Amino acid sequence: MTDAAVPAPPESKLADRADDGPGIEPLSKGFRRYALWTLMIIYTLNFLDRQIVNILAEPIKKDLHLADWQLGMMTGLAFALFYTVLGIPIARKAEKSNRPMIIGGALAVWSGFTMLCGFAQNFWHLVLARIGVGVGEAGCTPPAHSLITDYVPREKRASAIAFYSIGTPLGSLIGMAMGGLIADAYGWRAAFLVAGAPGIFFALLTFFTLPEPRKKLTAIMAAKATASVPLREAMLVLFSKKTFWLIAFAAAIKAFIGYGHAPFTASFFFRSHAGHIADLSAWITSVTGFSIGPIGTVGVALSVVSGTAGVLGVWLGGVIADKLGARDLRAYVIVPAIASLITIPIYITAVSVPNATVALILLALPAIIGSLWYGPVYATAQSIVQPQMRATCAAVLLFIINLVGLGLGPLFVGILSDLWAGGILQQSGLTAADCGKAMLEANKAACGVAQAEGLRWALIVSMGFNVIAFALFWMARKTIREEMVS
Repeated sequence: MTDAAVPAPPESKLADRADDGPGIEPLSKGFRRYALWTLMIIYTLNFLDRQIVNILAEPIKKDLHLADWQLGMMTGLAFALFYTVLGIPIARKAEKSNRPMIIGGALAVWSGFTMLCGFAQNFWHLVLARIGVGVGEAGCTPPAHSLITDYVPREKRASAIAFYSIGTPLGSLIGMAMGGLIADAYGWRAAFLVAGAPGIFFALLTFFTLPEPRKKLTAIMAAKATASVPLREAMLVLFSKKTFWLIAFAAAIKAFIGYGHAPFTASFFFRSHAGHIADLSAWITSVTGFSIGPIGTVGVALSVVSGTAGVLGVWLGGVIADKLGARDLRAYVIVPAIASLITIPIYITAVSVPNATVALILLALPAIIGSLWYGPVYATAQSIVQPQMRATCAAVLLFIINLVGLGLGPLFVGILSDLWAGGILQQSGLTAADCGKAMLEANKAACGVAQAEGLRWALIVSMGFNVIAFALFWMARKTIREEMVS
């Protein structure tokens, strides 16, 4: 379809830069397989080190005497601010520099800072360490996508990048399960040390075994590699695309909810279902003979929910949208719009039931439905611009999603939880200071109820933002068909 809404000069200039030349000679089949497995494992470590803090949030909170807003700052904004801001300049650096060296260096940095998290003695130590993790991880995906594109033949690039992306749910799954089990046995500090250690080995492996294929470029391709689309021209096109901005901020709201809940879901079970979790841990130990504590039980359970259900949701979203979109392109925004509304009552039910096992099972449904937006959103973003500016479009989209979602989501939920808990405490004649380290025995029950209910209502209120996501996706129906160009 043509795009009448886009100014002709910028887009025509971009079209003139279309790459019709020969591609880079692919690696041998065996070495290509090795390279893709190595990059997928690196991306798994990326998400493992990013997400492990979520299962450790509650023991960290108790050990360092943190408030929920501090948990939100540590898990969200401190990481996301540097991760998102540095992503674009590192991506542009990777256009001309040695990409395996960038990835290996980034891996060493974030793995080292992950291990430093285990030595933190206070909140600010943790914040600084998490900033270091964010700085390192900003150097992973942009050069990795570029490298994979050069490693594989053109007809296999989509499947290769999809294989790399398995690291997202796999890293989250391993992080939650491994973090919980190690924290139960050796404490939360040991979990950070174990999580960061493999990265040092794979950083060395990346330095010495992954090739930079640009040296195989022909003279024509080398000349094209040095040319880049001016950012101003790309942004002019994006600014004219109403669909892009609607789906970008709708996806940012979805990420705001997802990232906002991630650091506090395990804490919710520890605070609201402590008795049931203890009973479930004892039952698992008696049946399997393997001693597992509450943190390990919740970690394994949530890893299954977030990992397997998340993978299923991402896959279903793409399949459903593609099937319906063949008849009507508006399906790419209608599917995530409807899913945004459906997930609200299911989630509220899950965090309101009195039984922990039922709550865990019910949470699998929002994990599936809440992940349906990935495929439709990223596919739409790539289809409303010319091929020559897809990378820029993806970078801007990820910048918005991560800055709003990862940066503000956890902080918002943490602040709201503290405020709500403070209001409940006031009704009991107590303050947050009464729930500190030297808490009186008589105050423990009241403080426990306040913190549990404060977090429950923070999760429920933030889930309500799905209404805004629904409205933005629904509004995109009006422009998506006219703005599709490829």
